[in-house]
Amino acid sequence: MPATHETASAQDGTAPARRLTGGTLALLAGLSAIGTLSTTIILPSFPAMARDFDVTTRQLGLALSSFFVAFAIGQLLIGPLSDRFGRRWLVLGGLMVFAAGCVVCALAPSFAVLILGRVVQALGVCAASVLSRAIARDLFEGEALARALSLTMIAMAAAPGFSPLLGSGLDVAFGWRWTFLLVGAAGLLLGLRYLAALGETHPPDRRSAHAPRSIAAAYGQLATNRIFLMPALAVSCIIGGLYAFFGASPAVLLGVFGLTPLHLGLLFAATVVVVFAAGLLAPRLARRFGARRVALAGIVIALGGGSILLASSGTPNLPLFTTGVTVFLFGMGLVNPIGTAMALQPFGQQAGLASALLGFFQMGCAALGTWLSTSLPLPTMAALGVILVGGSLAALAAFAGYRVPAAIPGPAIGKA
Repeated sequence: MPATHETASAQDGTAPARRLTGGTLALLAGLSAIGTLSTTIILPSFPAMARDFDVTTRQLGLALSSFFVAFAIGQLLIGPLSDRFGRRWLVLGGLMVFAAGCVVCALAPSFAVLILGRVVQALGVCAASVLSRAIARDLFEGEALARALSLTMIAMAAAPGFSPLLGSGLDVAFGWRWTFLLVGAAGLLLGLRYLAALGETHPPDRRSAHAPRSIAAAYGQLATNRIFLMPALAVSCIIGGLYAFFGASPAVLLGVFGLTPLHLGLLFAATVVVVFAAGLLAPRLARRFGARRVALAGIVIALGGGSILLASSGTPNLPLFTTGVTVFLFGMGLVNPIGTAMALQPFGQQAGLASALLGFFQMGCAALGTWLSTSLPLPTMAALGVILVGGSLAALAAFAGYRVPAAIPGPAIGKA
């Protein structure tokens, strides 16, 4: 990928931007994706885990929703702490806590202990995920920021595509407990790579101390700022649908359609192409047509995919199911990086805080989506269709009134 240079704006307090290199992108992608990878890699193991803990596959959705709730809450603390103390030690400490949670899950003697381990995992790994966006905002501006966020968001969305295939192989070869141990080891290796390659990106002269009251006030200001709120909510509603799909997929694909864990992994891997293509197209389309138009188009496409799933839920059909999922994922791949860049770009001096609140919205919607996928009094496929359609409509409502501020420069955002 050609190197890109951008000059940071003195007005928003950012430091001079660095070169956008493949190594930096790979590291940011790894930090962003490790949390989702640790969640979806266990999906093919749900039948074995259900047998070991004497629960149903659908009840194992609690292992997802509990993770997302802890993930969402943890980010609210990580963001302001990173603005005050820097990114490095929070990323490294978080990955060590995450590895400890992986060990708890691997050794869990009961379902309750597994859930506890999942919460510990989430509280640790949320730092890497939320701060990957803040680090990108520390380092890059304009088009470089959009490219960095686009490719890290691709990784975050693509990791669930590859990880079930990897998880199915690990489950067959070693069993699901070893899967947790290997993911924890990957987290530690990622931390070492981060320490060697990037280190601290938020120097002391750019840090701001936040008292608890000022943190609450800052979150309140962001949460009521339409420039941040509208794209953040739109992206989060779509992400909620994505994770509802992850939560429901074992019950649908293994239970309704009778696929094997390996088939489930292969189907998920095939979705990566769709997400990757949409993510690469998003910044280019935004430059040509404007970010708002492309983001709205992505939401409408996602709504179409959810509608296909809902319409076909009465007579489950695997080709229609995969078509609906593919259409939804393409729309999600368009709106996710664009909406993320639109929400974060105006808030460079509060990058940690803004990224944390965005992550809270996203993981809160993910928790709601996975909980609804296991709790609605409907067949799983019908429940998934309702969630995808409802989430897409909510995203459309959140984003319909948004206007790109004229003060936000650069082709990364575009003009409506």
